[in-house]
Amino acid sequence: MRQFQTHNIPKDARGAAVAIGNFDGVHLGHQAIIDVARKQAKKNNTPLGILTFEPHPRTFFSKKHGKDLPPFRLLNASARFHRLEKLGVDLILEIPFDQQLCELSDWDFSQKILTDAFGLSHVVVGSDFCFGKGRQGNALSLSKHAEQLGFGITIAELKNHGEHVISSTNIRKALAEANPKKAAAMLGHWHRIEGTVEHGEKRGRTLGYPTINIAIDGLQAPAFGVYAVITDILTGPHAGHYKGVASIGVRPMFGQNKPNFETFIFDFDGDLYGETVSVGLIEYLRDEENFDGIDSLITQMGSDCLSARKILEEL
Repeated sequence: MRQFQTHNIPKDARGAAVAIGNFDGVHLGHQAIIDVARKQAKKNNTPLGILTFEPHPRTFFSKKHGKDLPPFRLLNASARFHRLEKLGVDLILEIPFDQQLCELSDWDFSQKILTDAFGLSHVVVGSDFCFGKGRQGNALSLSKHAEQLGFGITIAELKNHGEHVISSTNIRKALAEANPKKAAAMLGHWHRIEGTVEHGEKRGRTLGYPTINIAIDGLQAPAFGVYAVITDILTGPHAGHYKGVASIGVRPMFGQNKPNFETFIFDFDGDLYGETVSVGLIEYLRDEENFDGIDSLITQMGSDCLSARKILEEL
């Protein structure tokens, strides 16, 4: 899979059938419009791509108005790349979301970006798609532009989970409510936190539960607490699938304020520093607690591991 962060792309990347969106989480709704684009790409014998924006429009506008936006991303860039690659996407066309782009009318975006820059053969958008200066354009106006400019378009209906639309917003809400199963039902896969294993304070090792630490900067932290998890080690000699328990929070017992994500992998004793891992949240076990002593903490950690093992036996 190739990724381009410029309007100047090689000739063999032009003419793609693309799905347009932010693709945060790559949830079932995103997968549905990618599937539609895939069918068009196969029909027209063109590359399959996604067209997205960086930074996220929410981030751009919050900074523009001098506001500090809490972390909200479901996936970091590398995790999104890997998820899209697994879906068979050939191209990521990542447009810089800046003031210049914001000033484009919906027609100018269609002509200058979709047609002149990328020469797209077909675009797929959700029925709630809006674009152009002041969000003046929508899926219907894009259809008119497509007819005039000579590219195909499909408007995909939104997918629902029960009574709710599948959206990144509703997935964030489920994670904030400590409901990873509900989030997974909308994602089509377990919510995962992926990153490089970093050096921590190595406090878990002294307690008999050595953990791996992954930075969650820029990501929305799920509800603080302890989770049963599955861990995929993606690189290095220990690459494979493992089970374990993870803690997300500020570790109040040790006076820490920055959210921390650490995972204890069952029946494992290898060095993972610098390796890439992906941790899937399976079930919420309990809230984060402030224990009155180390012994109480160790006892609870043992209980957490027993609970997690029982849950994970069924996977």
